[in-house]
Amino acid sequence: MTANRKTGQSFIKGAIIISLGGFISKLLGAVYRVPLTNILGSEGMGIYQMVYPLYCILLTVSASGIPTGIARLVSSGKGAGAEKRAFAFYGAVGLLGSFLMYILSTPLANVQSEPSIVLCTRLLSPSVFFVSVLSVVRGYFQGRGNMYPTAVTEVLEQIIKVAAGVALSYIFRDNLPLAVASTLLAVTISEIIATFIALIWYMKRRARQPLYKLPTVDISAILKYTIPLTLTAIALPLSQLAESVIAIKILRGTADNATALYGIFSGCAVTIINLPVSVTYGLAASSVPQISPLAEKGDYKGAKNKAFKALLITLAVSLPAAAGLFIFAPLAAKYIFRSLSGSDKELLTALIRIMAVNAVTESLVQTSSACLTSLGRPLRSTVTQWTSAILRVALTAVLIKFTSMSISGAAWSANCAYLVAMLMNFWYIIRVGKL
Repeated sequence: MTANRKTGQSFIKGAIIISLGGFISKLLGAVYRVPLTNILGSEGMGIYQMVYPLYCILLTVSASGIPTGIARLVSSGKGAGAEKRAFAFYGAVGLLGSFLMYILSTPLANVQSEPSIVLCTRLLSPSVFFVSVLSVVRGYFQGRGNMYPTAVTEVLEQIIKVAAGVALSYIFRDNLPLAVASTLLAVTISEIIATFIALIWYMKRRARQPLYKLPTVDISAILKYTIPLTLTAIALPLSQLAESVIAIKILRGTADNATALYGIFSGCAVTIINLPVSVTYGLAASSVPQISPLAEKGDYKGAKNKAFKALLITLAVSLPAAAGLFIFAPLAAKYIFRSLSGSDKELLTALIRIMAVNAVTESLVQTSSACLTSLGRPLRSTVTQWTSAILRVALTAVLIKFTSMSISGAAWSANCAYLVAMLMNFWYIIRVGKL
């Protein structure tokens, strides 16, 4: 196993470090939902989830493509100083994102017919800027093969968010809108602290090269990778926003608890499904510094061999996880989300079992997208994500409106979308170097 010369972290070691950090982070997030659901109830969780699509869209524009894009540049050997230019550029983009989220809070509340999300959105808005800066630091270290900063800051974010979120929501539990808003304030607090820790880490590493020194890398070199990655990543939150609006509006025509149903799907079922996916994130992140140098030299055969190896390991990890989700779905619904009613637990069990296959397909999409970026083909994954996102929203609307599936229609549409995305990415990887 070839180790990174700068850090001594091999592909597997780097993958384990970042996967462990991601898993602990997601596990804390899932555990966090237990007291949060007990305090806020399904109605409060529905409001909580309604804020996130807009947040994710703005976060995607300002931060999502940064870690992989910067990592690709740094690991290729042609990105010296890339992170410095990224600090200035994406810091400005993050500020703009925070401002937009603040002013869009009222229009979003009007569209979703939920006045209480105005305060929620405004309290969450500052975190867009801090995540942008944090993402630059993570990308820099990932490109150098050092996965510790990413893993540590991810876990730190969750610990702070869980502690502050539970405490604040409990204090304001008698006022549901304020209780929900306080949990989102906790997210902002966690991002501020994690960003400052990451910057201290970076400045210690770059002690002899000041943070604001004029960079040597042109911004176009950074945007070459970050823009396609941003376009790729934005497809998911946009589809989630459209899905939340469409699903809730259609469900309101057939059910009195439309917001609660969507809360069970998005806030509970999707959270559990994403746990094993977070484990395989490390494989995606660690594959970038392994594949990029080979692709940069034109050795596509060697680069693709490493990509296929990462995909096989992803499959080996995600397949048993999917089986476990299907088998133990009733236990997850019973013990993790105890405050749900009997019928809500039955619905959650059904949703987890329907979506268990996503632990495999979503993990493979995640790894294959990183491989395509490492191979110098980031636009391929952009096409994949947008195709699957449009398919997901369209199927959700059709299945909920014209069948008796109710919110289960959203689960089946997610299954179809991730399957299509996985097959498209596989095809693109196979074709690299043959054109």
